Amino acid sequence: AAPGGGPGRQRYRTGCCRDRPRCCRGTGPEPVPEPSAPATAALYVHWPYCRKRCSYCSFNTYVVPAVDEAAVRSCLVREAQTLLRLSQVHSVTSVFFGGGTPSLASPRTVAAVLEAVAGVARLAAGAEVTLEANPSSTSTSRLAGFRAAGVNRLSIGVQSLDDTELRLLGREHTAEEARKAVEAARGLFPGRTSIDLLFGLPGQSRDAWAQRLEAALGLCDEHISLYQLTLERGTALAARVRGGALPEPPQDLLADMYHTARTVLVAAGFRHYEVSNFARKGAISTHNLSYWRADQYIGVGPGAHGRFVPRGEGGRSREARVQTLEPVSWMREVQSQGHGTRSQAVLGPLEQLEEVLTLGLRTDEGVTHERWGHFSPQLSLQDVFGTPGEAQALQQQGWLVLDSGGLRCTWAGLAVLDSLLPDLLCQLQRRWGHRRGTEPVAGTRGL
Repeated sequence: AAPGGGPGRQRYRTGCCRDRPRCCRGTGPEPVPEPSAPATAALYVHWPYCRKRCSYCSFNTYVVPAVDEAAVRSCLVREAQTLLRLSQVHSVTSVFFGGGTPSLASPRTVAAVLEAVAGVARLAAGAEVTLEANPSSTSTSRLAGFRAAGVNRLSIGVQSLDDTELRLLGREHTAEEARKAVEAARGLFPGRTSIDLLFGLPGQSRDAWAQRLEAALGLCDEHISLYQLTLERGTALAARVRGGALPEPPQDLLADMYHTARTVLVAAGFRHYEVSNFARKGAISTHNLSYWRADQYIGVGPGAHGRFVPRGEGGRSREARVQTLEPVSWMREVQSQGHGTRSQAVLGPLEQLEEVLTLGLRTDEGVTHERWGHFSPQLSLQDVFGTPGEAQALQQQGWLVLDSGGLRCTWAGLAVLDSLLPDLLCQLQRRWGHRRGTEPVAGTRGL
């Protein structure tokens, strides 16, 4: 999930189309309203508060002396109800409580949000409900309370199983506390406990990373998320590196670490189903997969992001929405108008295809013909990428595959996806422009 929800919450860059040269940009036709909108969506809920800001954190988080949880709870409930009604979503496929540190919220708050969701839209029995948790706020009794509230999956921010690295990252917990938290979680959520790990820390060696992986394999359940640490401007860790107090990891070392992790985890029975995510025994996160498949999702809470069709306002085209960042301002807006949407923009059909491409290629299944066709019924994957151009060159070089299953990266290509996307996006832009010059392209369905 993103700082505030969505796939943007990754500690690496994805080569977004907006970073491309101006010559590759295009406008395309205006979106065409569709007669119907999808009735399902995932829901992200952002709890913005932490007890301490980690040294690498650039997310929308706040450390405050006290939190008026009753007021925050009331606003989360009201905004969830408002946005669900606005979207006319009939069924919520998954819920993800992210942050911040949502395990600092009480189980009562989680239960209230889930009850509000079920009161407006159908939340199927057994639907994935994930809570992000820090080891320092995951006592067995607290986890049991979250389970009783409706949570059925945990994502634990372990980040490292080495105390020196944890201090460098500014984490509250120790390696032993992380182990105990994961063991407690696995007892309450067997088969549905994920752990996050960071690699590429300043001064971290190949051997040290290999040791962290081995330790994680001895502890983990059936899902692991691996993130390359990025030194974000404005963070304490980035300042230390740029000031010369800590070394910046070389790119070849980072590539080696990622390769080592993929090799070790796949050998241990994990499926590398997305750039940063590994699962075995079918423990794939359905919520995260909804992002990569470009499904609708609704973001609730300060700074949350969403992508949905707001038919309640008369529109029938998908919009990108961002909620107000600062919690007090967000609460004021929710109390006055029912939601705290700071910005909303209709996504044109080309923009939606760009997202389908950049997100879908992050997965091992890639972009299927069926999924592409939902967004582009008259310009197929074969039309765009099966013609002479960058995609064919990338196929010949062994980075990409286009076949009856769709467009996807090879094993080698997935590791260098960021370097492939600019060329693929440029080819999409050109084919879109050529198509527009001959006959109009239908609008998207907002799926």
